[in-house]
Amino acid sequence: MTERTSVLVVGAGLAGLASAMFLAGRGVDVLLVERRSGTSMFPRAVGQNQRTMELLGFGGIAEAVPTHAPGRPVFRVRIATSLRGPTVHEERAESDPADLDALSPAPLGTAGQDALEPLLRRRAEELGAAVRFDTELVSFDQDDDGVTAVLRGRSDERPSRVRADYLVAADGNRSGVRGALGVDRHGPGSLGHNTSIIFDADLGDLTDREPTLHVLHDDGASGIFLTLDHTAGRHLYSVAHDPADGSSPADFSHERCTELIRRLTELPDLRPEIKAVQPWEMAALVADRFRVGRVLLAGDAAKVTPPSGGLGGNTAIGDAYDLSWKLAAVLDASAGAALLDSYDAERRPMAERVVAAALTLLAGRGAAPADEDTEQESTTDQQGTLPVTLGFRYRSSAVLIEDDDPADAEDPYRPSGRPGFRAPHVWLHHAGGTTSTVHLFGRDFVLLTGAEGGFWSGVAAEAAARLGTTVRTHVIGEQLSDPAGQFPARYGIGPSGASLVRPDGVVAWRTVGAPGDPARALHRALTAVLAR
Repeated sequence: MTERTSVLVVGAGLAGLASAMFLAGRGVDVLLVERRSGTSMFPRAVGQNQRTMELLGFGGIAEAVPTHAPGRPVFRVRIATSLRGPTVHEERAESDPADLDALSPAPLGTAGQDALEPLLRRRAEELGAAVRFDTELVSFDQDDDGVTAVLRGRSDERPSRVRADYLVAADGNRSGVRGALGVDRHGPGSLGHNTSIIFDADLGDLTDREPTLHVLHDDGASGIFLTLDHTAGRHLYSVAHDPADGSSPADFSHERCTELIRRLTELPDLRPEIKAVQPWEMAALVADRFRVGRVLLAGDAAKVTPPSGGLGGNTAIGDAYDLSWKLAAVLDASAGAALLDSYDAERRPMAERVVAAALTLLAGRGAAPADEDTEQESTTDQQGTLPVTLGFRYRSSAVLIEDDDPADAEDPYRPSGRPGFRAPHVWLHHAGGTTSTVHLFGRDFVLLTGAEGGFWSGVAAEAAARLGTTVRTHVIGEQLSDPAGQFPARYGIGPSGASLVRPDGVVAWRTVGAPGDPARALHRALTAVLAR
């Protein structure tokens, strides 16, 4: 007997769990399978940028994510030879609450992957997603109508079959799905081999309450150190090793880990409690294709990037949101199947930018070889990642960009509201309170108009009805007021103009003023964006 689902998600990392959550939130029947027995206990990707927190807000879990306390440094990066040794270089990612407030209504998140994955899983299951651990994808085949997968649970006597309309491959850096599809990758490749050790120990004054990443350069014990939980005395030490020297993950016995931790801390009698040991490879690679027929790659299956800047996990959640709203629209027939081509067109260039930004930050810490394409100027993570977190631009069939508009990025402090860019954050007043334009997005298409654009409501309703979709219209100047007068400039429209914003909060189309035939103009825009 073959089980039936709309979307099969393979892999329960950030990309897979977020995909299941976002899809289930849109009423899509989704099954997620993971060969491991549970979510990760390793923090791996730590921290959520403002764009990611906006997306998690759309998913209904942002309030459950721990956030950065205003007035405190977001993160400190310290480069040294050991925990006790002198500091060679230090960076502090300072956050001015006023600066953050100007960019987004969302705060910065501080959760590690070990804390965020359970939140995503819980929310996905609340929304109706089926999540199965200890279940492995054995094989899959696709045809014009769907994907047939063979699964095997750890306790199953025989494999089972699942038929899905689409498959989301979120099965990590060594993706078996990507390999089966024959999709190659390009980029610098491997940047080093590491083994992460989670251990409990009272390190006294060696650790600081201020969040700090120690980048340690010590022959034979180079790596990074991070305190995960001050109260519990839990720490992570990720040490580099070179297979060319004959070393392997098998060398990291508990005795060897204890020896390394004693060297790191310069505490020869320390008795750390080793909780977990996991090898990992630092690499920079992007898949040549993000979509092959009815299979879409997400997260580390699509690209793998160095941990500098915390971009890997954030980008994984961005992948998940982009593919989820598009899959949902295709599945409910409000969009044509060609809309899925825009996933590759948008997210693959984003992956290229993310890898480049991470390599720049990594080189600035002396942890990656410099090349002629990598800038060596010191920059904080926040400064270095803003262009790819809030200043990015999509170019695809799902955005209508003028031919003479070549910009692919912009300063998010000076947003333009042009199609392809993230719809700008503007504080508005409503019913005696304050809200943001960002709070209007995340579900359906939204049409924002100037104060004289009341006529757009009827136009939008008619166009949406013809196409079987939903467009919610908001006139800025009626129920929603713009006391600071920022909306027209930030969105680049006049009193009778309009801005069409996609469910992911990206501007799809705009008109500065009222066109001669508003109904025809909006219908044409929606038809193009939805590949109808």
